[in-house]
Amino acid sequence: MSLGQQLAPHLPFLRRYGRALTGSQAQGDRYVRATLEAIVAAPDQFPRDVDPRLGLYRTFQAIWNSANFDEVESTEPAEEQEAVARARLSRMTPLSRQALLLTAMEGFTPEDAAYLIEVDSSEVDSLVAEALAEIEKQTRARVLIIEDEPIIAMDIESIVRDLGHEVTGVAVTRDEAVALAMEDRPGLVLADIQLADDSSGIDAVKDILAEFNVPVIFITAFPERLLTGERPEPTFLITKPFQRSTVKAAISQALFFDETTVPA
Repeated sequence: MSLGQQLAPHLPFLRRYGRALTGSQAQGDRYVRATLEAIVAAPDQFPRDVDPRLGLYRTFQAIWNSANFDEVESTEPAEEQEAVARARLSRMTPLSRQALLLTAMEGFTPEDAAYLIEVDSSEVDSLVAEALAEIEKQTRARVLIIEDEPIIAMDIESIVRDLGHEVTGVAVTRDEAVALAMEDRPGLVLADIQLADDSSGIDAVKDILAEFNVPVIFITAFPERLLTGERPEPTFLITKPFQRSTVKAAISQALFFDETTVPA
């Protein structure tokens, strides 16, 4: 089996990680493309002593660590350049959050996460604890849940409330979701894809975003369908069945970027 064939099944999930890490589909997918270009350009440098998935993420991390922000145009005043640079730095996902995303969202062991972010394995637990402590200080959000399965909706609501956030409502159809959002504007939306009346959570979110901007996390049993990189797709995605830690990490990361949003 060729290296490309070995890596192909893991690309959708690398896109998920890249998007969560950067807070942007475009930026996350750009890092994934750069990763693949680096592998194609120098296949002999690809880590062959580890599992292909681990080697793929390690290459991605190397690209992430070496990448520079786009330069600010020299026509801007120096103080504006400095302000934009500071704002962009504030959007960088800290090492602690990388450790949390790699373990809670991507399912890597602490040892694998240590290899990926190039720290001692004994440091990963403390980095994750640091990220979780940061989450506790995060601004509380008002959350709309769009989910037609009652048990799953109750589970999500429990997780959201345990994090200290308020649930504005639980919708089971597209029309109900839009109505709830218009009635009580949320600061975060958690949306399933397939809803009770065969309507789409994606369409519900499009309707809501047409009225106001709000961070969205999609929940689906078929993540590969929304991680192709071929069209506009979600930035934050949770795979069913999910762990509580995965939902917690996704919510905190979505709010992290919502709080630090600056002009591109």
